[in-house]
Amino acid sequence: MTVFRKIRKKLLDSGKLKSYLAYAFGEILLIAIGILIAWKINDLNEIRKNRIVELKIYESLYDELNTNLKILNTSIDRYSESSKRLESTMNYIGLPPKEITEGAKDTIVHINYSEINLLEGALNSVISTTKFELIESDSLKSLITNYPAEIQKLKSIDSKIKEIVLDRLQPSLEKHLALKDILSKDNPKYMRIQEFGEQSNYNDLLHSKDYQNSLVDRFLQTENLLTSAKKLRNRTQVMSLKLRKELGYTL
Repeated sequence: MTVFRKIRKKLLDSGKLKSYLAYAFGEILLIAIGILIAWKINDLNEIRKNRIVELKIYESLYDELNTNLKILNTSIDRYSESSKRLESTMNYIGLPPKEITEGAKDTIVHINYSEINLLEGALNSVISTTKFELIESDSLKSLITNYPAEIQKLKSIDSKIKEIVLDRLQPSLEKHLALKDILSKDNPKYMRIQEFGEQSNYNDLLHSKDYQNSLVDRFLQTENLLTSAKKLRNRTQVMSLKLRKELGYTL
C-alpha cells in the first residue's frame, strides 16, 4: 500500500490528473477484484464444509435404513408365516375333535407375537434440526419427510395386533386350554402334571365366538401389516439406493 501511495503522490505532484484518475480507478478495481476473490474462496470453503456435513448425514441415514431393511425382511417372513398359521387355525373350526391332530394343536397354541422395532434416531435428528436444509436433493427430502408417517402406520397396525393377542386371544387360550400341552410329554419331570392336570378343550375353544372373532381380526390385521411392511420396505430400498448414489458407493 505504501508503494501505491507514493505513485499517487508522484502523479498529483506532476499535475497529470487524467493519469492519476486512471490509476486510482485501476487501484479501486484491483481492490474490488481482490475482495471478490476472497469472498469466492470463503464461499467455496463453506460449500465444501456443508458437503462434508451432508455426506455424514447421508452415511448415518444409509446405515440406519440398511438396518431397517434387515428388520423388515425378517418381519415380512414372520408375518407371512403367521398369516399361514392363522389360516390353518381357521380351517380347524368345525372339525370333529378326533381330527384335531397334535400338529394342529401346536399351531393353535403358538400364537407367536413379536413387536417390530425400527430405527428412527438418525432420521428424526435430520428432520428436527437444521441438518435437513443441508440436503441438496429435493427427491431425497421428500422421501425423508414422508418416511416417519410410513413407520408410524406400521407401528399402529402392529400395536392393534399386540392388543388382540394380549387382551383377546391369550385369555381365550388360557380359558379353554391347559398350558401343560406345551411341555414335553416324554420328560419325566412333567409326568404328574401331564397325568393329573386339567385337560384342554380344543373343541370348545374353536367353537367360541370370542375366539373366532379374535382369530379373524388378527388374521386381517396381519394381512394389513404384511402389506404395510412390504410398502415400507420398497420405500426404504428406494431411499437407500439414492443415498448410495449420493455417497458414490458402487451400485
